[in-house]
Amino acid sequence: MDAPLLTVPSILHEPLAVTWEPLPDDYILPDDPVENLQRPLLAAALTDALGEAGWMRPEMLIASNLGLVATVAGKTVVKAPDWLYVPQVNPVPAGVIRRSYTSHTEGAAVAVVMEFLSATETGEYSVRPVFPYGKLMFYQSILQVPTYVLFDPISVTLQVLQLAAANYQVATPDEQGRFWIPEMQLFLGLWQGTRLGTTTHWLRWWDADGQLLLWSSERAEQEHRRAEQERQRAEQERDRANQLAAKLRELGIDPDAAESLKGSLDQSF
Repeated sequence: MDAPLLTVPSILHEPLAVTWEPLPDDYILPDDPVENLQRPLLAAALTDALGEAGWMRPEMLIASNLGLVATVAGKTVVKAPDWLYVPQVNPVPAGVIRRSYTSHTEGAAVAVVMEFLSATETGEYSVRPVFPYGKLMFYQSILQVPTYVLFDPISVTLQVLQLAAANYQVATPDEQGRFWIPEMQLFLGLWQGTRLGTTTHWLRWWDADGQLLLWSSERAEQEHRRAEQERQRAEQERDRANQLAAKLRELGIDPDAAESLKGSLDQSF
């Protein structure tokens, strides 16, 4: 998991004429079927943990498979990453559903994109320099996204690319194999376990102190265990009280009277 998937090439090209125009209303977005059922599960798990931790704010945009739009030399280019994060976006009018996002026009620049690779795809690493452009080219040189995450669930390989001097550089994980994502002030890493009946390697968040951000299901289970522990503790207290009352009765002492006397003495002091 420490080895990079690929050495990222530098992209040499003439400056691109990029403008930030909203997606035309008549633009037909591709409606490709999900070829890997793990993709939506991975994306949902990432977002769920952020929500459960109270990390998300209303002005943020966190989405999966949402079209990111740029106009290059007059041509509309749209790429839909598996997961994305924008720190601040303009609200859409009531009743309007956001179907795409254009940086600089609809809000801040895209800060993080993620792609979950399949066995048949190479587009995530494509540096194709002409329309419709490869994904790496699009994220690096057109959108200039600071952090580009690639995860291959088949080989269980995680790679984080970070923008430096206009080109992506392969980031180095820490001793725990996690990557610091500066735009989010969180660590990202791999964790093997079960969520919603699926056992696999998941992408997980850790805070700056190394604490795992729990999923809502984990938090609910944690609360359930805590409630069960409290129930057992209360039951043990009742058992001890009942045993004490039985002992007092064996000694000919009314436990209710003894409790009343104890209360009176407590009030006296």
